[in-house]
Amino acid sequence: MISICYSGNRAIFEGLLMSVMSVAKQTKDSVSIYVLTMDLHDENPKFLPFSDQQIALLDDIVKQKNKESKVVKCDVTQLYKTHLIGGKNHESGYTPYSLLRLLMDLVPEIPDKIIYLDIDTMCCSDLKDFWDIDVENVDMAACKDYMGRFWIRTSYVNSGSILMNMKKIKEDNLLEKCRKKVYKNFMLMPDQTALNKYAKIKHIPFRFNEQRKIKSDTVVKHFCKGVVFFLPFGLHVYNIKQWQREKVHKSLKIFVFDDIYQQVDKLKESRPECF
Repeated sequence: MISICYSGNRAIFEGLLMSVMSVAKQTKDSVSIYVLTMDLHDENPKFLPFSDQQIALLDDIVKQKNKESKVVKCDVTQLYKTHLIGGKNHESGYTPYSLLRLLMDLVPEIPDKIIYLDIDTMCCSDLKDFWDIDVENVDMAACKDYMGRFWIRTSYVNSGSILMNMKKIKEDNLLEKCRKKVYKNFMLMPDQTALNKYAKIKHIPFRFNEQRKIKSDTVVKHFCKGVVFFLPFGLHVYNIKQWQREKVHKSLKIFVFDDIYQQVDKLKESRPECF
């Protein structure tokens, strides 16, 4: 069984749905998917946790492929309020939900080995190759950040698709160190930068976190922010997510997820309470 973790809120359920559907489509093994979420609607009406109906739909989808698969909702509201709320990065360019992965060592359901995926990722082939990477002596395996390797440092990794050795992470107190760092110090990419600072990382090929064009061996496509340079001195920053279908087609020229788009449209008709 392959274990996977996501984090987010109700507002981006369609993205989570698409990502989970791509995992179920491509991965032969059974999967255990853990969804970290929380309720902060008292701060922002959009900050609602994923609903039980949404989690049930995801569970139905993975079980259609493999009856042993499951989706588990992990409400970490209290953990966030205990360890991270009020910190320097609670209000930043990202929502507080981006920090939830830093609580994974405190969530009893999380197993000793797990793949963490941002919601803006899509699976392009079987996750087994990713899962089988040896991380026994490191905290995690990750790909370099496409732009950060030039702008920050050559070893800087992107944390949107990582294989985590939770046993080692707990031994090293990695996430506790990261929580303290993001609580005390404002950073542009807080959780990612903290992980880069403290984690023992194995660098792996871009196929496990492809941040640009999908290739024949791509396992995970990450719809993250990118930059296009124009001569002589111009540049264009884009941030297109997989659920922005028209932009995915017209700007990125990606059509391989069209079958998933069609399935999502059918689910909107049959399970409207989830959208």
